[in-house]
Amino acid sequence: MSTDARDTEPEPETELGAFSSPGAVPTAWAEGRAALRDAPLWWLSTVRPDHRPHVTPLIGVWLAGAAYFCTGREERKARNLAVNPSVVLTTGRADLTGLDVVLEGTAVPVHDRAELDRVAGTYEGKYGGRFTDPDGTWYGLADAMRAGDALVYRVVPATVFGFGKGHTYSQTRWRF
Repeated sequence: MSTDARDTEPEPETELGAFSSPGAVPTAWAEGRAALRDAPLWWLSTVRPDHRPHVTPLIGVWLAGAAYFCTGREERKARNLAVNPSVVLTTGRADLTGLDVVLEGTAVPVHDRAELDRVAGTYEGKYGGRFTDPDGTWYGLADAMRAGDALVYRVVPATVFGFGKGHTYSQTRWRF
């Protein structure tokens, strides 16, 4: 399955936020989706059972209209998601240019073997040797995903925000 599934993904309702620069225009969803798809790293925000926030960096993939990430069964994020599946995924740049993206949604565990295989293949395609070479950082993780040994979550966006930075600042909201 291609990671560019424009013909199967829903087109969101797009609006420009009030805190945008004069003359700013909404960022196209294609640009927001590309930022999510191409980002080497995301930040995942979850809520602990005692209601304190938890944020962690992680790798992830965009596939057929959803964000996917994985974790170990005993990691803090997995324990948080068992109690509260609401998440925020963010990505962007640590400067005042480019596009920052904030995705809000619900993390749903993936158990379907065909979907796990597509997700693992997308990880392998995106991260290459880090997943496929014996000396790679995450070697064996794709096999663990396929076998169901690593927890894989799908997050279909409810709302996504795009914060365009540079000469003109824009605040775009995409509602699904």
